[in-house]
Amino acid sequence: MSKKAKQMLVAYGLVIPAFMVVMLTVAYPILAAVIKSFQDPKTGEFTWANYTYFFTDPVQLKNLLYTLYVVIMTVVIAIVVAYLLALYLRFTKSKIAKTIGTLYLLPRFVPAMCAVYAMITIIRDSGLINRIGLLFGKDIHLGMMYHASGIITMNLWFNIPFAALMITAGLGAIPDSIIEGARDVGAGKFKTFTSMILPLSLKDVVVASTFVFMSNVGSFTTPYLMGGTSPKMLGIALFDQFNKYLAYNRSAALSVIMFLICSVSAFVYIYSNLKEKEWEK
Repeated sequence: MSKKAKQMLVAYGLVIPAFMVVMLTVAYPILAAVIKSFQDPKTGEFTWANYTYFFTDPVQLKNLLYTLYVVIMTVVIAIVVAYLLALYLRFTKSKIAKTIGTLYLLPRFVPAMCAVYAMITIIRDSGLINRIGLLFGKDIHLGMMYHASGIITMNLWFNIPFAALMITAGLGAIPDSIIEGARDVGAGKFKTFTSMILPLSLKDVVVASTFVFMSNVGSFTTPYLMGGTSPKMLGIALFDQFNKYLAYNRSAALSVIMFLICSVSAFVYIYSNLKEKEWEK
């Protein structure tokens, strides 16, 4: 056996165990779920009923639209705030900016459960804000618990620092010479931003948006603790189908639907990376 053949055997021998683990723990469960989603729970025959249920049942359709609303609002607000924060941190050289640059990542190190319960104690009708208002004779009821606004607010706590970190890294890669060159030819701040900064950082904004979108489609902790009984986020709806109703085929179908929703964002992410050179033009 030649030396090259031995090297190939060693290489394949090292790769095959990891490949088998991925196939058994990732690929096989996904394939099994897809197959199960097309099976009738009683006869095992092929059917579309598990999918049509989620698009024809009023409750499930409301859950789907509710989830898309919460996720899209989270993405839009998180990206806008994160971009403004990233611009401030990148182009401001003050002590306040340095302090914010040190502290803005702290929410990422707070356990999700602790953060959600902390937010609940603040915004619920008998929470901190209400008690402060009572001291001044005002009975404040924010109405954010068991409402989309509360879930969105909590999502922003987690996603703004993450998005700001990605966008700040992208802005940091823009050379100061480009900004100075634009100013030297007479471009104002707004023109410099629209013609130089925004185009060069747009790819990072798109990538951050895709990650925020995907991370919130199947979120569970926040909707479970702060969401209402109807409508529900898809993560909670999936939990109900699997644990409450024991509808395993419908659970598989909903999992595939959630995967397809996320795949749209994943496609945008992959496309933006493949077109990386186009973003730099």
